[in-house]
Amino acid sequence: MTQAANQIQMGAEQGAQPLFENGKWVWERHYPEGVNWKTPIAKKPLFHIIDQAADKYPHNTAIEFAGRSWNYAELGRMVNRVAAGLQDLGVTKGTKVGLFLPNTPYSIMFFFGILKAGGTVVNYNPLYVERELQGQIEDSETDIMVTLDQQPLLDKMETMLKVTRLKKLIVCPASGVQPFVTQILGMITGKGRSRIAADERHVLFDDVVDNDGAPAHVTIDPLDDVAVLQYTGGTTGIPKGAMLTHANLYANMMQIVTWVKDLRFGQDSIVGILPLFHVFAMTVVMNCSIYAGLKILLFSKFDAKEVMEAIEKHRPTLFPAVPAVFNAIANSPEVGNYDFSSLRFCITGGAPMAADVQRLFEERTGSASLAEGYGLTEAAPGCTFNPPIGRKKAGSVGQPVPGTIVEILSRDEPHRVLGVGEKGEVCISGPQVMKGYYRRPEATAEQIKNGRLHTGDVGYLDEHGYLHLVDRIKDLILVRGYNVYPRIVEEAIYLHPAVEECIVAGVPDQERGENVWAWVKPAAGKSVSPDALKEFLIDKLSPIEVPRKIIVREKPLPKTAVGKLSRKDLLAEEGIVRK
Repeated sequence: MTQAANQIQMGAEQGAQPLFENGKWVWERHYPEGVNWKTPIAKKPLFHIIDQAADKYPHNTAIEFAGRSWNYAELGRMVNRVAAGLQDLGVTKGTKVGLFLPNTPYSIMFFFGILKAGGTVVNYNPLYVERELQGQIEDSETDIMVTLDQQPLLDKMETMLKVTRLKKLIVCPASGVQPFVTQILGMITGKGRSRIAADERHVLFDDVVDNDGAPAHVTIDPLDDVAVLQYTGGTTGIPKGAMLTHANLYANMMQIVTWVKDLRFGQDSIVGILPLFHVFAMTVVMNCSIYAGLKILLFSKFDAKEVMEAIEKHRPTLFPAVPAVFNAIANSPEVGNYDFSSLRFCITGGAPMAADVQRLFEERTGSASLAEGYGLTEAAPGCTFNPPIGRKKAGSVGQPVPGTIVEILSRDEPHRVLGVGEKGEVCISGPQVMKGYYRRPEATAEQIKNGRLHTGDVGYLDEHGYLHLVDRIKDLILVRGYNVYPRIVEEAIYLHPAVEECIVAGVPDQERGENVWAWVKPAAGKSVSPDALKEFLIDKLSPIEVPRKIIVREKPLPKTAVGKLSRKDLLAEEGIVRK
């Protein structure tokens, strides 16, 4: 018996049903029909999937973007030319190449071109300010950056060329992926495009791909070679580069594709509104789709009306997004004007989803396919999902995907594994767990202990092996020594029909330790007062959980680049510092 199984048995002796019993994990005994938790997970270089898709689905549309499309054969050829061009620029095994791009076909071409050249992708958020960019470039040792010829992207990178180790800037023309009408409008208005310096540090996209498309072969060790440096604040808030190997990313792609067992290879299509520089979109929207030969409906930004029109026109079958996106669609006054019947599986993750948001989306779109999942950057990212077909549990983030072990460790006795129904820290083991943090061995040792990735999330597993998250450990509010979980308070507030967005946080208080505060944005055309909300919550929360203060705002609450409501940014706006 493994050490983990021994610890679990010890937990069972203290009264709780063990997670591991009679040679099986609790979720294995209730797994979706036709899905094998022990399915073999291959270990391959990630760029193999682009070659495979080009061979199997050459004439299938790979990307639909801004009225233009690229098939898999065209995409495969372009990836090869990018790879060869990068090698001509000196990219070799381990060279760090940054992507400073919004969603465009260039994002995909360069992602796989970098990997095929032997390099490591470093994803950058296009909304980062110069201070953040400078810190990540130096920490990751990025030598080459890829961006668009658009302000302010190019302007920021021009500054980075002067103040960082950055050696070269590859500049892609926005006109190369825009429809003709948009190009003409840009020429007439003169807006957007920046002038590009003519020197050896600036490289034009056309010069990169001006080759025979035959890159030199690079030998990749999938288990050891890092494919992507994905930066995350983790549980400390200090940006760190999670080293995701080829094997990590290939494994998570296979785990998710196996989980969605009725995926129709070469036929289905997916909505791509999540930014590809974010790990959720990188794996689910890009990698899984290319492996399965799907059509990616790619958007550079989220606009509810534009997305609803595209769903009706293109009839996509898969729709991954964060809760804020599904909430915006559900609350759109025009939602009833569109046909969502093509959607077979909607996946939400990246942030907790309130049960009321799920209910509203399903009611107003007629789609009963919205399922919540859970993951984190350090796990490439997918760990658990509600099944696309079968038992979905509202309020749960589902069961572990194949090959993934979820354990709940006691916060009081960190080495004790808890049993069914017991709340503690969620820990993950599996082939998708990162190699570690780049150049941060101490942080790696703090995050990965005894082979387990410590997530910093509080949760429990139920009798069917479904994971239920309670909250982030760091977001826990301590009121007179009592634990208050923001997510539970937010769930109750979302029950009010006038509420569209809500963030709950702890605010320091000298007498009570912390107070519970809530920020609320009403839905369009609706209103609610703080006193009315407090009255509404009396029979839904304990007195210590009811917010001491409720702030109603007409403007949207702050969100991250991927569309998640941001407690951190809200507290910064309000000038509130938590210990």
